[in-house]
Amino acid sequence: MTSPRRRLVPAAYRPVLGNRVFRKLILGFGVSYLGDGMSFVAVAWLAIELAPQATVGLWVGGAVAAYTLPGVVGVLVLGRRLRRLPAKRLLLADNIVRGVFLGAIPLAWATGLLTLPLYVVLLAVSSLLHAWGSAGKYTILAELLPDEQRLAANTLVSTLNFAATIAGPAIAGVLVTYVSAALVLGLDALTYVFLAVLIARIRLPQSGHVEVVDQAAARGGLALLRSHPELLGLLTLTWFFNLLYGPVEVALPLHVTNDLQAPGTLLGLYWMLFGIGAVLGGLAVGALRQLPLWPVTVGIVVAWGLALLPFGFDVPTVVTVACFALGGAIYGPFVALSVTLMQTKSPPQHLAAMLAARSAVLLTAAPLGTALGGPLTTALGPRATLGGSGLATVVLGAVACVLLLARRRNRSGIEKHAPPSPT
Repeated sequence: MTSPRRRLVPAAYRPVLGNRVFRKLILGFGVSYLGDGMSFVAVAWLAIELAPQATVGLWVGGAVAAYTLPGVVGVLVLGRRLRRLPAKRLLLADNIVRGVFLGAIPLAWATGLLTLPLYVVLLAVSSLLHAWGSAGKYTILAELLPDEQRLAANTLVSTLNFAATIAGPAIAGVLVTYVSAALVLGLDALTYVFLAVLIARIRLPQSGHVEVVDQAAARGGLALLRSHPELLGLLTLTWFFNLLYGPVEVALPLHVTNDLQAPGTLLGLYWMLFGIGAVLGGLAVGALRQLPLWPVTVGIVVAWGLALLPFGFDVPTVVTVACFALGGAIYGPFVALSVTLMQTKSPPQHLAAMLAARSAVLLTAAPLGTALGGPLTTALGPRATLGGSGLATVVLGAVACVLLLARRRNRSGIEKHAPPSPT
């Protein structure tokens, strides 16, 4: 007889949560994601505290970009050494680097040595192994679980990430208002140390269905992606989607401080409600067995753009807060769906290489968008930048929809005119 507690858990998640090693992993991921949730607010807010008013948009964009963009350099420059490492060591190395260099920020701040250039450098070094750490994380999940459990596992992990943006920004909003953003980044560093210790202590089972990356596989990660048109199309759409999202992380904190003249607690509220929406949307989709990938993907792109459009108008703050929460529910399922497709379509021995290549490609998008968001916000203002990002995203989704319909029409025409097969 099934217990009431078990009945509350959707069937798709039960075997995944029954795995003891997976439960330990998501504990560590959850703590680390909480730190990242606080950094959503703290990275930009500390740049606002340090930067002169005339160039604050440029420095916020640079700081947010530095928190992720150097991961691409880590793939290209350090690939020869790191591609031979097991997934566990990749994840461990990423967390150690994150913890050390993020932890240096509050130390430099407390001693009066923290300058804007030093701040950006420390953020950049902390993100150097981010792509490999992400590849290691999802490769560990693929090693640990069978194919039919991967969507549920990926959904739980990505939903934990969004769940952390519920508590993380709320905590950070209070701390940056009444204490300091530098101390918030110190707390983020401690969460990475916690995950590193947990990963070091976990004994992962030996698995033969996902192999350690070999030299040829790592070198050919991008080539392998190009050889899979479906994955390449999804990656291209995702890249532009993330690029257009980038200015949001710059414009939103400046919208709060400049347009609304509000404290950091409001910025924390925006991200907290985004996280609640993302958790609900992600869990709802993850509980489903099968989804039409392309219609869902294009629908997410268009709907997210529509959720941003009200920011471009002088509407009450409650309207934009509600739209951002709805946007979280729309965006929530996107990451799990795209990663699951990659895991399913990739050759097992090349999985980590393709995931690292995917991470490297995508890591250029949102940080490039944030870097562009700095001058855009300076020139257009935060409100126009947010609304413009939404409009451009709707256009991107419309173009993708047209291409998708054309592809289906071509397929139908080929099937219609194809000669009957001999019986």
